[in-house]
Amino acid sequence: MVAIILSIRPVFCLSMPGGGEWLWILLAIIVLFGARKIPDLARGLGKGMKEFKDAKDGKTDQTKTEEKKSE
Repeated sequence: MVAIILSIRPVFCLSMPGGGEWLWILLAIIVLFGARKIPDLARGLGKGMKEFKDAKDGKTDQTKTEEKKSE
């Protein structure tokens, strides 16, 4: 009996949420933050992703202004 209990291991499958889960997530975001704050949250998320990409590529504020001047 003990051998049977020890041989049963939980299987954790992590995957992307499906259609129904995305609806629940979206509904929770709307309820928590309100419809008026969602554009601000999306804008902040986009700026953060852009800054992360620039930092990953090694771009600084100085190189970004030089690139704008050369265009």
